[in-house]
Amino acid sequence: MNKKDKLLTIGQFASMHGINKKTLMWYDEIGLFKPAFINPENGYRCYTYRQSPILETILLLRELDVSLSEIEDFMKNRSAASLKSLLDEKIKDLAHTITHLQAVNQTLCKHRQNMSTLLTMDLSEISIIEKEERCLITVDIDKHTSFEEEVEMVTAETEKYHLGRLHDANYGSIIPVERLYRGDFDGYSKIFIEIPFLAEQHNLPTRFPGSKQRQTQKGGLHIQPGGQYLRAFHKGSWDKIPKRYQEILAFAKNRGLTLSGCSYEMGINEMVVERIDDYIIQIEIPCNEPSPQRTNNTEPL
Repeated sequence: MNKKDKLLTIGQFASMHGINKKTLMWYDEIGLFKPAFINPENGYRCYTYRQSPILETILLLRELDVSLSEIEDFMKNRSAASLKSLLDEKIKDLAHTITHLQAVNQTLCKHRQNMSTLLTMDLSEISIIEKEERCLITVDIDKHTSFEEEVEMVTAETEKYHLGRLHDANYGSIIPVERLYRGDFDGYSKIFIEIPFLAEQHNLPTRFPGSKQRQTQKGGLHIQPGGQYLRAFHKGSWDKIPKRYQEILAFAKNRGLTLSGCSYEMGINEMVVERIDDYIIQIEIPCNEPSPQRTNNTEPL
């Protein structure tokens, strides 16, 4: 007898495929997967190795969350075309799941980084850091945009990218630096949404030619440039942010730094505070050394 035709007990067959023998009994009862032979004397179910590819196909489809009814339909009309069609759909679903889990992982890492910052930072400190380029989704706002309208716009944008929850992304506000120099500290122009792996999904390059501080819009997306940034923190309500921005501008002027582009604000401790007075906002603004032709007292246009 060919080894592939040798009968295996239900226990042996189940063990070979890493499942419980009750699963095989259930599949038999619903007509999805029948044993090769049933002993008429004791009713024991027996299987052959040749049945393994069929069972593995069923187990794979179940692992992909294919419903039993879908599997039953497939088993009745098995063909390369029907299996390809079924797998095409599930591969697409799996890709979305993987992307979602990657986004969750990156968001968790971001929250962990924020918590580490909270434990070690000096709120009064203004520092210079290096940042990598990142891809943002933005919605336009102005002083007349209500909070309800902001929520609606952000929700609409995140739905386009199949986010399961709002906290699968990071959020913040943008204010053009030119408005800061004019003293318009409430001149917010956009809300940004950072969705992990967005740049990869849209095949955006990780670097753009020319200045590191160049800001770019591509495909409706906002590219926050990589390079040197001035970083500061503000604790408390938003009505006291203007004072913090005045300190930032004074710091930049004293150091001979030129601020450019936009200021990016993002709350970093909203998950662990209850009072607005304890809320901490991280402020990051592109900066660079002045060119030889520009004096320290010259502001960008």
